[in-house]
Amino acid sequence: MKTVSSLLDKEWYDRYKRISTLNIRSSIYDVTNRCNLRCKGCFFFSSGEHQVEEEMDVKKWEDFIDQEKGRGVNLAILIGGEPTLCMDRVEAFYKRLPTYCATNGLIKIDRKQFPDLMVGISLWGGGEDEKILRGRDTFTISSKNYAGDPYTYYLYTITPRQVGKIEPVIQQIVNVGLKVHLQLLSNDESVDGFSWQKSELRDLRHEMDEMLDKYPRTMISSKYYHEVITTGMMMGRRFSWRECPSVTESMDNRKPQPRRLIHFSRWAADLKTMHRCCTSATRDCSTCKDGAAHMSWIMVNKREHMKSTEDLKNWIEVYEMFAKLYRFIPW
Repeated sequence: MKTVSSLLDKEWYDRYKRISTLNIRSSIYDVTNRCNLRCKGCFFFSSGEHQVEEEMDVKKWEDFIDQEKGRGVNLAILIGGEPTLCMDRVEAFYKRLPTYCATNGLIKIDRKQFPDLMVGISLWGGGEDEKILRGRDTFTISSKNYAGDPYTYYLYTITPRQVGKIEPVIQQIVNVGLKVHLQLLSNDESVDGFSWQKSELRDLRHEMDEMLDKYPRTMISSKYYHEVITTGMMMGRRFSWRECPSVTESMDNRKPQPRRLIHFSRWAADLKTMHRCCTSATRDCSTCKDGAAHMSWIMVNKREHMKSTEDLKNWIEVYEMFAKLYRFIPW
């Protein structure tokens, strides 16, 4: 019988032990229905998930967060809308739970008030692609707001038009002293020229690998993650609705049920409505390129990665990557 200790040498076994006790229990929260951008391809607005009555009473948010903490949540992932439009709600989470805030970076978070809040800034490519998809070049503003911030990284969503061109973007991020994590655009609104072809995904995988080799101190990533996110395959299985681990627990009626994130839920800004999954109920799961969903897919399937030393090392690297992105372990 293969065991973790039999597959790993001391260095890798120590790395495994560091993450094996983390017991991450995350859920996702729409902090607001409002945003200061309207990006083409944003699943939140394209799916109509913003069409709920937003809870405006901060005390009700505080009571709700206390209930979530009692439910076992130890990582609050804040999305929207744009969370920084409602910093009183962000503060309510921050005071009660380890918290990650996804933002477009146009509003600077006050580090005196939130000294170690983990911040992920969305970036949808170079300046021209950002103008097409988001209406403006956000990097110019966000990089000034967060340059050198040790608790901030860019979540760089790569589009098909970026294939062969991602290094200049990564170099810009290097120049402002921040980290970067890569994921792929899921073209939810079918914008012309932004849907993936197999050849583009194949080329992108090699390019991502090259960037990781060249910028290991800047990129928070792993080559196994690159393989899974570009192929949609893990251990001979294809990512799909039947496989996704990031389905809201109370809405998960799949039988047989796959391995999933324990007690995961995604809540709307009314604090009553729950959404199907970590992205959008209108998204075709076969086209989903969400990075967190694919990372979680790997993470909940540890047993499948105990077939060989290489497989288990791949699993450890992805788990470490996830833990770094949400600051459970240092960079």
